[in-house]
Amino acid sequence: MAIPRIQSYALPQCCSENKTNWQVDPDKAVLLVHDMQSYFVNFYDVEGELVKKLVKHIDALISAARAANIPVIYTAQPADQKPEDRALLTDFWGSGLTNRDTSILSTIAPKDGDKVYTKWRYSAFKRSSLLDDMKAQGRDQLLICGIYAHIGILSTALDAFMYDIKAFVVADAIADFSLEEHLQAIGYISSRCGQVALLEDLKASLSVDHENRNNKRGLVSIPSLQCAVAEILNIEVDEVDPEENLLYLGLDSIRVMTLLEKWRAQGINITLEQLSEGASIRDWHEIMQTRSQLEAVIA
Repeated sequence: MAIPRIQSYALPQCCSENKTNWQVDPDKAVLLVHDMQSYFVNFYDVEGELVKKLVKHIDALISAARAANIPVIYTAQPADQKPEDRALLTDFWGSGLTNRDTSILSTIAPKDGDKVYTKWRYSAFKRSSLLDDMKAQGRDQLLICGIYAHIGILSTALDAFMYDIKAFVVADAIADFSLEEHLQAIGYISSRCGQVALLEDLKASLSVDHENRNNKRGLVSIPSLQCAVAEILNIEVDEVDPEENLLYLGLDSIRVMTLLEKWRAQGINITLEQLSEGASIRDWHEIMQTRSQLEAVIA
């Protein structure tokens, strides 16, 4: 009935394909650090690679959000809940937290001014003022990181959709009971109620200067380029070395044109002639960055 012990697994290096092409607007966004309490984290091996990487990614996301003046909020379940408050959660997960393990991990803990919402159900919106607070601030985008993907994070993203709030779930800054459930959750979100992104892509968009935000669609990270090439070649991401000549991997001009069409649909304006100036993922990334900077200057 309680949460099971969770085996470590590698965080995803690719995202599910999104139905949407939403762009994060720092003036409209809020970052939610979801349920990163000792009680929940301790079901993992806290010294394992999964938890170390998860906390590192969440910390980086928090820093990027603060730098972009995006409010950072948290959810935390209370200890020793009354039966009427816990209600049906008891039937699935037992009595829940005690006083000794309610704290949010110290390395990513709230700072003065950050709001912590009491978490009563799977969704962060249930029995909280989160929706009203976001409306009062004129914010309709919710960036989500934390645990667990297929329970509270999925439920919060689905509720956000119901309230016309755009949910952005950071695929490698969340964790779950297993890789399978993790992938199922982000697959559902990307196809039904929100948008899934990798940390580096989201950081790239948030790092763009305020006055040049209209140009941030042209930024693409090396991991996302690796994912795109791996997908079109039907190989594993680990097989795509950023330094390797893409011709050696079997990437021909027809497949490159397919990638270009996909990127153009996402607002990334790059031509075959421009890409041909480089031979590797690293080269392509530099070419795209240069193009983005030129467009910002022209704008």
